[in-house]
Amino acid sequence: MASTLLITGANRGVGLALARHYRDAGWAVIGVCRGSGADTAELREVAARVIEGVDVTRPEDVARLAVELEGQRLDLLINNAGLLRDEVLGELDFASIREQMEVNAYAPLRVVEALLGQLGEGSKIANITSRMGSIADNDSGGRYGYRASKAALNAFGKSLAVDLAPRGIAVIQLHPGYVQTRMVNFGGLISPEEAAAGIAARIEALTLATTGTFWHSNGEPLPW
Repeated sequence: MASTLLITGANRGVGLALARHYRDAGWAVIGVCRGSGADTAELREVAARVIEGVDVTRPEDVARLAVELEGQRLDLLINNAGLLRDEVLGELDFASIREQMEVNAYAPLRVVEALLGQLGEGSKIANITSRMGSIADNDSGGRYGYRASKAALNAFGKSLAVDLAPRGIAVIQLHPGYVQTRMVNFGGLISPEEAAAGIAARIEALTLATTGTFWHSNGEPLPW
């Protein structure tokens, strides 16, 4: 029987590249996304199952996701959905900061909480975070909402690793790299396919001995 994974934010960018990578590796891919219709056309060509119209910031949508997946074991959960915006000191947009916290930090934790019943011994959770969430690595400032939300996600991921280890579930925090996606106006240094391959390699290497660690997709360990 094929291993099964679920990817949020799976209809474009790194999420879609991950869906293709794992499909090609023989996995059964469940793609979850906020969009519907034409927005999910490419994903439908790849995924064994698509669950659309799921806004991971809405508790009722995540609760529906859990109901639709009742009885389905997940060998891997990739929390990929994310939001990047910028703020200028002196003109801070706190609504923007709050929205990034909802999408980048609270939503992944909400998804894990809702899908605990689908995760079991040997399952893995990968949180797609950013090195911009590293406090030690911050030497350029700015990006208040994005940095804070990814730092919060890192803290959540570390706690999840500790709490889920007794259940045999390993957790990893992964920075995909500077990827050529819509989020950065396609100005990145690597393709989504390269990022997906690196992410998958880090997930494959993940064990309970290395749970709760923070990595670049290229294999470089990152500081908190």
